[in-house]
Amino acid sequence: MKLSSSVFLIVLVLIVDQASKVVIKTNFYYGEEISIFGLDWFKLHFIENEGMAWGTVIPGEYGKLILTVFRLIAICGIGYWMYDVSTKRKSDFLSVAIALIFAGALGNILDSVFYGIVFDESTSTHLATLFNDKPYGTLFHGKVVDMFYLPIWEGQLPSWIPVYGGKLVSFFNAIFNVADFSISVGVGILIVFNKRAFTPPKLPAHVTIGKMTDEILLANKIDEEIIKKNRTFSE
Repeated sequence: MKLSSSVFLIVLVLIVDQASKVVIKTNFYYGEEISIFGLDWFKLHFIENEGMAWGTVIPGEYGKLILTVFRLIAICGIGYWMYDVSTKRKSDFLSVAIALIFAGALGNILDSVFYGIVFDESTSTHLATLFNDKPYGTLFHGKVVDMFYLPIWEGQLPSWIPVYGGKLVSFFNAIFNVADFSISVGVGILIVFNKRAFTPPKLPAHVTIGKMTDEILLANKIDEEIIKKNRTFSE
């Protein structure tokens, strides 16, 4: 897949991701929940987190900053990987997967870097606004907006199950966003289509590496001869 196609996919995911986050942030009170299409297992539930999976937090005054800087460094590596794969025309499965992972990571990074200075605080009684005079944080200290909640099954586990027996559980209880979904799909492609993603594209049956090399050398010689003739003619 061409690099331009990868960039288009990334931009598309970012637009959907950021648009959904702005809509939720400015129209939902913190913790507000509604059912989609009247379904009990498909809901919008607005929460925010520090940007790590399952709301994990790095302790300390600089924990959030360390996390954001680490993610910026990581996405630079992913970006280089995507460029390398695109320029070398490797598997389309690999190109799509990397583009989705890059888009998802960048989407959440935008929250972490900028949301603290462009939004004010979301509470159970206050709807956040864009570009408020009193933002809730500082640069690099924003919170990631999550909204999709899919409690497909909720109930009490049988008492005979070790550790969790008798407890009330919910599956799937994670709350995520478009960026998280994009990353998950990208990783899923790498797992499910592993062989196709990492197998170099096959050359046509009548083409070999040696033949391609000979053709490239021949083309270079022809170019050199043309340049020499043009120089002689001009002199």
